[in-house]
Amino acid sequence: MKPGWIYILTNRPGGTLYIGVTSNLIRRISEHRAAEIPGFTQQYNLKQLVYFERYEDIAAAISREKALKKWNRAWKIELIEGANPKWDDLYSSIL
Repeated sequence: MKPGWIYILTNRPGGTLYIGVTSNLIRRISEHRAAEIPGFTQQYNLKQLVYFERYEDIAAAISREKALKKWNRAWKIELIEGANPKWDDLYSSIL
């Protein structure tokens, strides 16, 4: 089984949110921070890691990502603030 991660990026507290999934969180967030990934995150300058969850199985992480993407914005903000009330950038905590 390959582990997986879901993560939420933003550009500022209460800003635009992006939910992603990966099997390598450090590499993926580094790519976002270096603007190596064209698209939504690059367009909105989403580089701050404000939330993440680890799963033993990448399939479970993918399932969780799909579920979170269906949540309304208020629920997503509540999830972030429950674990990270100040919207700190958590990137250094995963290094």
